Amino acid sequence: MSVFISAVILPTIWRYLQTLNAAPYFLGLSLSAFSFSGLLAGPLFGLWSDRALSTKKIILFASVFEIVGNFMYFMGYSKWLLLCSRLVAGIGTGAGSSIFSFLTRNTASEDRSTVFAAVMACRQAGLLIGPAFNIFLRLCNFQIGPFTVNKYTSPGLFMCLLWILLQFIVLFMYWDFTPQDERCQRNGVERGEEEEGEEGKPLVGPNELTGSYGTVTSVQSRTSSVANVYCLPTEQVFVCQISNSLWESAWLKIHFSLFVLSEFLREEVVVLLAAQFITLFNQTALETMVTPLTQKFFNFGELENSIMYCLCGVEVIAGFLFVRWLSKRVAERVVLAVGLILCNISCVWCLIFLANPQGGFAWQLAEFIIGVFLQVLGLPFVAVAQVSLFSKITSEKTQGFSQGIRRSVGGLGTILGPLWAGGLTFDLYVMLGLMMGLLALLTIMMVVSYERLVEPVTVDNPTGTESED
Repeated sequence: MSVFISAVILPTIWRYLQTLNAAPYFLGLSLSAFSFSGLLAGPLFGLWSDRALSTKKIILFASVFEIVGNFMYFMGYSKWLLLCSRLVAGIGTGAGSSIFSFLTRNTASEDRSTVFAAVMACRQAGLLIGPAFNIFLRLCNFQIGPFTVNKYTSPGLFMCLLWILLQFIVLFMYWDFTPQDERCQRNGVERGEEEEGEEGKPLVGPNELTGSYGTVTSVQSRTSSVANVYCLPTEQVFVCQISNSLWESAWLKIHFSLFVLSEFLREEVVVLLAAQFITLFNQTALETMVTPLTQKFFNFGELENSIMYCLCGVEVIAGFLFVRWLSKRVAERVVLAVGLILCNISCVWCLIFLANPQGGFAWQLAEFIIGVFLQVLGLPFVAVAQVSLFSKITSEKTQGFSQGIRRSVGGLGTILGPLWAGGLTFDLYVMLGLMMGLLALLTIMMVVSYERLVEPVTVDNPTGTESED
């Protein structure tokens, strides 16, 4: 749905800002604002998902921000209100980390690429359906009380109503489903009962806490024992409890920092996060560049831009369906390599033919179409491969937080991409040159780390639990 609203407003937001007397750089700010708030919200929603193992409440909560943000976009009194509307609506995109976490927990490893390809194809269908609705929304011209409904404000009202509809659909037609978690919990209980029966006593005593990194004695339990033996005054016990709480908080922070360092600074994880950032940076930079470029060279209006985005949506969906078929036959790193090759070809083409268009109208239009076609063609390959691989090489128990980090890194790309392109729309050599440099860097990183871009081998150890080599 978030992709849908982006597609609805893309054909008209440039002219909408012009009616509000906004400077050209405001286009980049407005597009980046949506990603900025999503960048901050993603890890928070992911942590919530990991702790609660619930997706329904998160979607309902996130949708409230989308409803409010889109209504603010519809009001459109000033460019600053429009900018704030994008910030508020972007918070709702943080629920995406919870959704990908849900998919990871409830899909088998060998099926994950095909499932992710299908889900991402549905998301990208918004790029097709959104502009198609804009063809009709541009005909709106009426009043609702003090608000004017026209081709610029109607997308906000339309999406506000759709998000309200989604709230009711999720509320009455969606339930959380976590069969793998229930199965693991059941197996854990059975295994614990067997071990307790064999040993005659529980493995972990009442004064011990079991964590991911071993068994440690509870500080609070030790404090209670000392207080009972020595009969400490109430004030001293209170001071001890505060001290122990601070010590436990410090230990949790250290524990969390070690987890982050060990999980996200591995070579293969860094490569996939770089792929997420660079591909989204280039994609959003291109999206920001397209409407001013078509207005300058081809005099495209809202209708022509809507048709263009609609055709791009058809190509993207076809690409995801092809990747879904291909991922059953080849490894994810092969799919990633194919996508990077296509992206590099596209960027070289744009540098040669789009930075300084030559020839007449028909030739310039053909150059533009080929460049956009190649750029869109490589997107499904890179997107599906890096998402699927990332879910396999990071811990399944913390997928919500991990997916939140991944989406935040991508959000950083969607923030910087429009800002970069918005200020260099008419200096394409510089703009496209950086995009080409980033792609070359990513290609080198992938070649160097190619052997590590595989799912870790999981083996059963003698205790009956699984470990990764």
